[in-house]
Amino acid sequence: MSSIQKLIIDCGGQYTLVIGRTLRELGVRSIILPPKKAAAWLKTNKSKGIILSGGNFSVYSEDAPHVPAQEILEAGVPILGICYGMQWLAHQFDGTVMPHWESKEYGKAEAVFDTADKLFSGLPKKNVVWASHGDSVAVLPKGFRQIASSEGGKTIAAMVNRKKKIWGVQFHPEVVQTPNGKKILARFLFDICGCQKDWYPQDVIAGIRAETVATIGSRKALVGFSGGVDSSTLAAILSPALGKNLLAVCIDTGGLRQDELREVRKNAQCAGVALKVVSAAGRFQKGLGNTVHSEAKRRRFKRVYGPTLQREALAFGGNKDSVVLVQGTLATDIIESGLVGEAQLIKSHHNVGLGLQIPQVHPFRNLFKYEVRELAEQLGLPECISKRQPFPGPGLYVRVVGKPARPDKLAIVRWADEEVARILKKHKLYHRISQLVVGLDCLRTVGIKGDERVYGFSVVVRAVQTSDFMTAVGYQIPAKVRREIDACVTKHPKIVRVYYNETHKPPATTELE
Repeated sequence: MSSIQKLIIDCGGQYTLVIGRTLRELGVRSIILPPKKAAAWLKTNKSKGIILSGGNFSVYSEDAPHVPAQEILEAGVPILGICYGMQWLAHQFDGTVMPHWESKEYGKAEAVFDTADKLFSGLPKKNVVWASHGDSVAVLPKGFRQIASSEGGKTIAAMVNRKKKIWGVQFHPEVVQTPNGKKILARFLFDICGCQKDWYPQDVIAGIRAETVATIGSRKALVGFSGGVDSSTLAAILSPALGKNLLAVCIDTGGLRQDELREVRKNAQCAGVALKVVSAAGRFQKGLGNTVHSEAKRRRFKRVYGPTLQREALAFGGNKDSVVLVQGTLATDIIESGLVGEAQLIKSHHNVGLGLQIPQVHPFRNLFKYEVRELAEQLGLPECISKRQPFPGPGLYVRVVGKPARPDKLAIVRWADEEVARILKKHKLYHRISQLVVGLDCLRTVGIKGDERVYGFSVVVRAVQTSDFMTAVGYQIPAKVRREIDACVTKHPKIVRVYYNETHKPPATTELE
């Protein structure tokens, strides 16, 4: 494979890895590095361009990322600053960055582009963009020109200094909510930086297999297996090379959906990997105890999950020096766990930061869900794997809200999940949804059952559409189907009402907890 063409400097943004994903969509390899490592990388490597990501900092704050200004500017290649990246560039060249309360933008905004500039060439003058910032560039640095505005002209949405080959955009072109964002990045890659396409799925599969096998060496490998697209695809990539030295382990935590183990066994067979199922529901129930707080619940789950997986790995490998734990951890998991650069914690993930005694490998750490789906299709895996909806590691434990996730509550939400999914599949709507979340709200409300006043629970139905799970749009289930869901779910003696949650991500997350 060719050398890295694009350097992305991570300034602590939640969307940093989305930039890398979008560049791969466009066929260009990139590397994402925090500022300190970027400075060292630039001393011995040459990229065709540099992108500065967004971030949750102010350029004036003491803990703002120390972006390597000298190394970046001396590289002599085009630079694109996104959100915080644009503000940093403006500040670096003595422009003014200020918090403008009246100009804060969160979500969709309308921007007017100067289409005479290369970055916006061929695009409409008016565009919908996705913005998420408190600070704005109030005064442009000397030598820079405004090439886009938003908020009716109040906000400088983009700037350029052609002589220095520097561009900045205040919005996020990397997310799907900026419809022409990919075209903007393509202009920067190909028209401004002169990049060539060099990213192909078959190369990714070969690269992951070679890198992982080299890391494992003569040791055995255990893969945490949920039967989902990530773990199934990872097992399918590694099984031809590792053979009997690879074992898939599925932990039955007590939080699985109806008949899920049967699907797990089927998908392991399709992936060509030996499977061991570990029954540990009692262990997880004891570990979670009376926990109600969502983040505490995830952390307690992790404290049981990690040692359980390690125990199985040691049993398979013999000792900690003879086995490696391989996880299907995605870029999304790492981002939301706050482990990318200076990114903030959104929620803990059960397969990230386990702190085990045995080595861990995350071959999918730079990939997003849709990319793994492409790899699954490339491998010829069936649609029951390549199109399977995600399911959280803690499972139904994080879909019981407001009360401890005891077996009786888990049984209710398990039943409701199966019924809602059945109805959506019946109406051929399930395939339109990226992820279906059915939760149990344990706040009791009044209802009527058999002409009697009762207090019961509520079921929350949340369906979203997304490509990368970093952002998502709430899906509106048709009214006729809603009524059918209401009638079915409220037949349960403990359920008195059904809510539908269509909030976008952000501000909501995909899961309720």
